[in-house]
Amino acid sequence: MTTKEVFDQLQDRLTQKTNTQLAGSTGVYQFILTGDDAGDYCVRVSPDGARVEAGKANDAGVTITMAAQDFKDLAEGKLNPMSAFMSGKLSVTGDMSMALKLQTLIS
Repeated sequence: MTTKEVFDQLQDRLTQKTNTQLAGSTGVYQFILTGDDAGDYCVRVSPDGARVEAGKANDAGVTITMAAQDFKDLAEGKLNPMSAFMSGKLSVTGDMSMALKLQTLIS
């Protein structure tokens, strides 16, 4: 599965979430994925819903940097976000409280 396909699936999952489910995760999440199949994506979450966009956001509240393959494993539930962070596979800059909501957002 490509990085783009993972984000397409994420968009589908986000569309199915209710505004109540998304309410605690509002903000702009920037993903910078490196290595094979690298890419930059952002997820914008508002009270009106969520959308995935390719590219970089100037207004990101949190930026998550990791290898594309590790992100794919994270999205598939094969990699725990806290373990990834502690082992250095996942780097976070910005609002750490937003980063802690990552698993709820992408699952």
